[in-house]
Amino acid sequence: MSNGPPPPGSPTSIQSLVGDALRETNELARKEIALFRAEMASNVRSLFIGLACLVGAAVFAVVSLLVLIGAFVKWLATIVGSEWLSALIVGGVLLVIAIGMALWGRSAMSLSTLAPTRTTRQVRQDARALSERVSG
Repeated sequence: MSNGPPPPGSPTSIQSLVGDALRETNELARKEIALFRAEMASNVRSLFIGLACLVGAAVFAVVSLLVLIGAFVKWLATIVGSEWLSALIVGGVLLVIAIGMALWGRSAMSLSTLAPTRTTRQVRQDARALSERVSG
């Protein structure tokens, strides 16, 4: 009687293979979850940056309108010769700036930036490798 490896097809070798596969699958799942968490933390940070940009845009618009509009309107009125025309020009410029900042902030907050693309790609690669290992 030898104490070497059990013959192929014996219950012990199949149990050993199944046990190894389960351990490897469990470890792989833990790593995938850790990758998902790290990527989502990064994506949530980007979401907060986008939100901060929108808040900044709103603050910029309000402060600009309250502090600078009077000065711009009066200065431009001396050049244009009309206070209402100068108010229209200054208000339009400030509106364009606010819209630009809001659009930039919105693009930073889009749902596509939250998608865990690296985790998804890694899960596909791991699934492919596992299926090749099982079939091969």
